[in-house]
Amino acid sequence: MASNSTKSFLADAGYGEQELDANSALMELDKGLRSGKLGEQCEAVVRFPRLFQKYPFPILINSAFLKLADVFRVGNNFLRLCVLKVTQQSEKHLEKILNVDEFVKRIFSVIHSNDPVARAITLRMLGSLASIIPERKNAHHSIRQSLDSHDNVEVEAAVFAAANFSAQSKDFAVGICNKISEMIQGLATPVDLKLKLIPILQHMHHDAILASSARQLLQQLVTSYPSTKMVIVSLHTFTLLAASSLVDTPKQIQLLLQYLKNDPRKAVKRLAIQDLKLLANKTPHTWSRENIQALCECALQTPYDSLKLGMLSVLSTLSGTIAIKHYFSIASGNVGSSPRSSDLVRLAQECCYHNNRGIAAHGVRVLTNITVSCQEKDLLALEQDAVFGLESLLVLCSQDDSPGAQATLKIALNCMVKLAKGRPHLSQSVVETLLTQLHSAQDAARILMCHCLAAIAMQLPVLGDGMLGDLMELYKVIGRSATDKQQELLVSLATVIFVASQKALSAEVKAVIKQQLESVSNGWTVYRIARQASRMGNHDMARELYQSLLTQVASEHFYFWLNSLKEFSHAEQCLTGLQEENYSSALSCIAESLKFYHKGIASLTAASTPLNPLSFQCEFVKLRIDLLQAFSQLICTCNSLKTSPPPAIATTIAMTLGNDLQRCGRISNQMKQSMEEFRSLASRYGDLYQASFDADSATLRNVELQQQSCLLISHAIEALILDPESASFQESGSAGAAHADSEYERRMMSVYNRVLEEVDSLDRKCTPVSYMHTACLCDAIISLLKVPLSFQRYFFQKLQSTSIKLALSPSPRNPAEPIAVQNNQQLALKVEGVVQHGSKPGLFRKIQSVCLNVSSTLQSKSGQDYKIPIDNMTNEMEQRVEPHNDYFSTQFLLNFAILGTHNITVESSVKDANGIVWKTGPRTTIFVKSLEDPYSQQIRLQQQQAQQPLQQQQQRNAYSRF
Repeated sequence: MASNSTKSFLADAGYGEQELDANSALMELDKGLRSGKLGEQCEAVVRFPRLFQKYPFPILINSAFLKLADVFRVGNNFLRLCVLKVTQQSEKHLEKILNVDEFVKRIFSVIHSNDPVARAITLRMLGSLASIIPERKNAHHSIRQSLDSHDNVEVEAAVFAAANFSAQSKDFAVGICNKISEMIQGLATPVDLKLKLIPILQHMHHDAILASSARQLLQQLVTSYPSTKMVIVSLHTFTLLAASSLVDTPKQIQLLLQYLKNDPRKAVKRLAIQDLKLLANKTPHTWSRENIQALCECALQTPYDSLKLGMLSVLSTLSGTIAIKHYFSIASGNVGSSPRSSDLVRLAQECCYHNNRGIAAHGVRVLTNITVSCQEKDLLALEQDAVFGLESLLVLCSQDDSPGAQATLKIALNCMVKLAKGRPHLSQSVVETLLTQLHSAQDAARILMCHCLAAIAMQLPVLGDGMLGDLMELYKVIGRSATDKQQELLVSLATVIFVASQKALSAEVKAVIKQQLESVSNGWTVYRIARQASRMGNHDMARELYQSLLTQVASEHFYFWLNSLKEFSHAEQCLTGLQEENYSSALSCIAESLKFYHKGIASLTAASTPLNPLSFQCEFVKLRIDLLQAFSQLICTCNSLKTSPPPAIATTIAMTLGNDLQRCGRISNQMKQSMEEFRSLASRYGDLYQASFDADSATLRNVELQQQSCLLISHAIEALILDPESASFQESGSAGAAHADSEYERRMMSVYNRVLEEVDSLDRKCTPVSYMHTACLCDAIISLLKVPLSFQRYFFQKLQSTSIKLALSPSPRNPAEPIAVQNNQQLALKVEGVVQHGSKPGLFRKIQSVCLNVSSTLQSKSGQDYKIPIDNMTNEMEQRVEPHNDYFSTQFLLNFAILGTHNITVESSVKDANGIVWKTGPRTTIFVKSLEDPYSQQIRLQQQQAQQPLQQQQQRNAYSRF
């Protein structure tokens, strides 16, 4: 993780170098393809996937694939094999081939070769292209023919192609189904070929009739061919077909359970368990109570631990879904079974203390899920069983640092977090167990246990104080070796201490942490602990740690980054000196904080690079600076009621103007400006939220809380002073307080609720504007600032990376050059785009569709202003497109009736799976020059020439009168 994180924020470069020239890269590879040496040709072929990744637009991909098709047509079998591998690696780019007919024609010519290996490679090539040529009848015919070949290599290739085409084409699946059936049932077909043919039937799900016939055939095979291999392949194909067609899933579950119960062969039982696990993950709602009961009975009866482990794995998957509620619900006509007396619970209780760690882990997970899911039932005994089972598993696994033990420990710790969240009254005993075991555990286990303690303390902050003493003792005695595990443990323990401390760290805690870190030479560990301190709001600790790291970095950009973090921590530390009802000291604290923030933003700007501009960080800090300035200005405005009270004639002026607020003097206008400023800040926070598509949910929630702070103060100004009757505040409700995920959010929500209550009570008591009103506003500001700001993960680390690359055509050779278009014609603008991802695509959210907005504005008119119809004078269009394999394309028809230079702007935004729109960009601009069409120009010139003699005649007449 450390290596990933090191490059996460400063070295997370764009997605490849600037496109120097795609054509020159293609020509370089083409030179290799034309070489007389086989090695150079092969090297050129295998470099094509990298080219596609670097330049993923159709114009290049089309040319490249046509060149590869030529190599395939005239090359030897080894070259063909290389082209086949490249095609299979570049599957997502196949739909960008524009000349599909020409490409397939060149490939297909090899199918008539006398060499069966060449034909086999061609069949595999056609199978790999099935997604773009699903309905090519010549390909269908060739596959059918090759299935009857006497060459095994060709037949295997035909089977591969048949499977791929069946998945894509309903017509092919319907046509080939009978052929496959005959071959499988034919006596002349070898058994190993039958085993390869059977899996094709999993793709016969295009309609109910086809699926039914495939299912009947598989049913016959299972009964007619009882050999182990045939049963395993047939059953697995059966399961995949049921999972795709969805109709026969309950029947398939029954069939698998029947084989699990009655078939004596362990291999068949294992296959049945594997397929049941697949169905439990995909369709848990189709499992009936009888199915689960049958599985429990099998697990109770089996003497084999490996099979018991598999069955419990299926049951633990089901126990976390809706199936568990079905199992314990009251069946019609029967009395509902008590959870305590059921076979499932009996099985889980038996397995909790099993000598096999995996079985014990699944048993504990089943008990935990039942305890958490069945909230309405009295499960005191079951709760105790779950806790005792978890404790025993924790003791067992924490002493062992093998990978298996660590995986089991993770399951147990996840169950502990789930149990503490679902049944809070059990959390105290869970925490005590963890703290007791923490002292004697292995380092690898300690790290995982610290993560678990932090997760529980985040959910239930009341438990934090009780942890602190034990944690500090452990931190003092922890080993000081420089191993990775020790370094990781230092970070994990420090994190738990920060979470448990809740508010400010005591001097003793700080001293212990610093003392330990001084002996650690690894600066990365110190940075990670400082980062956690910034996330938890312990800014004084963070500042000292950042300060100690400044001289330990080799890069100038890293130095400026650390310096900016130090300044931001110092700025936030200044705000901890705020006191209620001491407004002059509040102003000086904010001014001091702003001084350090301005130093920090200068350093942050210096830390940014063209590849990583730190745009989120810069914008977040700028907004924080503007918010602090707005708070400072509002306190000054409130103080002005004392320093500059309304004049004696203010009431008369208010009556004359009919504006009751004027009796308050100049403060009313100042308050109005302040309210607008806070609304503007809220809007800017909203824009930052929309621009942060790759941010984690905690960071987004943090931005949302900052936005709500602005809206809260804006509402308070309106409700207390400007318009008490019509003010309303729906943006932030108290409902979120119960579900707050962090201490920072909890404290902010409690401040919001308290301020809203004070505003509401004061609104009913007094008429505006009194000193009580201004004091209420100032107290609200101080309350908000006393909650230490949390710098969340996205400020330091980008786990998900998504960007969109647009290509417009027509596009000028020189970006500053305009595209010429006649004013009586319309311009067809084609917009193509590629979605590019980092190492973890779709970690937080995925792109559902891309919204493209095209607008044009007139930059400058041409010299002479002729009368031209002004219909469709401006262009403003929007289209939504869904990317397929990360590629999208659409067209716009634009009208340029007015002569002159027009500026076309194409802006993209994305919509995620939840329907939320994110303004990710990019924004691309091109220029268009609208020219007068020749015919209109000719007519206009003729009219001008005809008018000239008439004008001259009129001038002569005028002169003759004089």
